[in-house]
Amino acid sequence: MNWITNYVRPTINSLFSRREVPDNLWTKCPECGSMLFHRELSENLNVCTNCDHHMALTPRDRFTAMFDGGIFTEVKVPEAVADPLHFRDQKKYPDRMKEARRKTGEKEAMLVAEGEIGRTPIVAAAQDFSFMGGSMGIYVGNAIIAAAERAVKLKRPLVLFSAAGGARMQEGILSLMQMPRTTVAVEMLRDAGLPYIVVLTHPTTGGVTASYAMLGDVQIAEPNALIGFAGTRVIEQTIREQLPEGFQRSEYLLDHGMLDRVTHRKDLRRELITITRMLTGMPPAVAGDLPAPADLPVAEPSEQAAKPDATGDAPAPDAKK
Repeated sequence: MNWITNYVRPTINSLFSRREVPDNLWTKCPECGSMLFHRELSENLNVCTNCDHHMALTPRDRFTAMFDGGIFTEVKVPEAVADPLHFRDQKKYPDRMKEARRKTGEKEAMLVAEGEIGRTPIVAAAQDFSFMGGSMGIYVGNAIIAAAERAVKLKRPLVLFSAAGGARMQEGILSLMQMPRTTVAVEMLRDAGLPYIVVLTHPTTGGVTASYAMLGDVQIAEPNALIGFAGTRVIEQTIREQLPEGFQRSEYLLDHGMLDRVTHRKDLRRELITITRMLTGMPPAVAGDLPAPADLPVAEPSEQAAKPDATGDAPAPDAKK
């Protein structure tokens, strides 16, 4: 046995070998190209610290940042038919679903939850663009109906975060049927006199824009979000004209009356608290509102403090010597 080859050399190599760096420590901003450290980006709610570009945020991360203390309860959504059309393109539809669930860790493209923001009870629903482009299928329709029914039952406002590429082609006409279904769900809220607030995030397009995403009592959007029905090239080829710069971006839509506000992600929670409390007739939220501390017994004054001094007067507790 050659101990130099078998022991000394491997030991030296292990001491001086380069450590492997995980691939997920840094994220490249798609807008300005800056390399952002994952922890710093997460603390900034997935907003680029260099150019303020708003990147995608998963529904679970969004709810954790929005609800008081990051505490929320998921609302049960009825199951949808797994593969109603037995659709297949390059892959089978069930195989695509398995891949999306493995990639995102979520069951489907929408998450529904209930909780409090600024001591204001609400029901919230959010789409996950990383799950098959946030496409609207039967499950998403069921989720919005479940959210509306829960809001009506608890008499709470409904806040919806949209992020979708449109209807899910693997479900064909059944996905398009979710447009009238979700419109009826919004009407349930209107009949109950409950606010429906929509926050449009990048991107919100297709049949989602043509239905529940543009039916809110208050329409808010994140900065520079792409919002529209048809794509820019399709519109240009149809009308045979070049569209203005920034067309279908949230700032352009705000200037042309399709939105009420464009709000930075850091300010969105405070904005939603103000709007929901205003629409439900609640008083303004108190900054730093926390539960009152438990009543503590009043401490008895010490004998030394009660003992009079040479003048016959008890010294003040904060008297300087």
